[in-house]
Amino acid sequence: IEDTTIEQWSLGWAPSGKTTLVEAARAAGYKDEYLVGAGLAIQQEDGTLIDKFRERVMFPIHSVSGRVIAYSGRTLKADNPAKYVNSPETEIYIKSRNLMGIWFAKGEMAKKDKCFLVEGYLDVLSMHQLGITNVVASSGTALTEGHINLVKRFTKRLTFIYDSDAAGIKASLRGIDMVLEAGMEVKIVLLPDGEDPDSFAQAHEKAEIEEYIAAHEQDFVSFKMAILSKDVAANDIYGRSQMINDIVRTVSMIPDDITRNVYVESVATAFSLRPESLFAQVGRLRGQRLEQLASHRSQDSDDARQLPPEVSDGSYSTDPVQK
Repeated sequence: IEDTTIEQWSLGWAPSGKTTLVEAARAAGYKDEYLVGAGLAIQQEDGTLIDKFRERVMFPIHSVSGRVIAYSGRTLKADNPAKYVNSPETEIYIKSRNLMGIWFAKGEMAKKDKCFLVEGYLDVLSMHQLGITNVVASSGTALTEGHINLVKRFTKRLTFIYDSDAAGIKASLRGIDMVLEAGMEVKIVLLPDGEDPDSFAQAHEKAEIEEYIAAHEQDFVSFKMAILSKDVAANDIYGRSQMINDIVRTVSMIPDDITRNVYVESVATAFSLRPESLFAQVGRLRGQRLEQLASHRSQDSDDARQLPPEVSDGSYSTDPVQK
């Protein structure tokens, strides 16, 4: 990681002392309650505070407006079982609604009309350092609707760049349905065996990375066909039908009628099937999904009606006077 990257991203180091940050923060006028509330200090049973992060490289996590709202600390010791220590969720940091790098990536995401999603902090940093800056990370957590909605503010085109191992493939499969249901275009790039975006970016020039992505970017139909067909023998009719049903179910998640119909035609062509049978199946699945969504919305409305009145700071009051 180059000095300019360290400076731009405000990377740092947490010293080894148990109270180094606590003491420095107190000297700067910060109250103990804020150190605990921000997830920077831990209050022990006897009431004393100790630093949460010690002897770790510190990666700040910025909000979409550029404010530091959390940290991830990475050990440099090979024998440390806790490779990363992360900030807990706080009033200002909700993991499911924040993506690492969004502050640095959002301009290029809008300009290029595309977002690349990777998994780890170093994956983001290495890609940005190379000059590919429309890249964000889910910070080691599973992709959520909050993450997708954040990306959608700047582009409706999302490409997963994950390892080609089982975990990377599983993460891609899990995220496809969610991205499609949000009305976005999703593509997948699997890297060569043994590579992750960090190592791949460190070993190649920007142009080489861009050429690889262009050559290996797949839509979800091609990706699912390639992955699922590995476990289906050529004469396994049941397995083949299950694979087609899985892909058709994913197609049914697409909210736009025209886009959904185009994909139905594509699947029919790929499997040498009559489109009419697939249209009928997609229609049934689509209807079931819409009923589920309507049921969830009804339940959410019932839950909201049971909440006490909201007060000005966004919390809820049970005080009869405030009601």
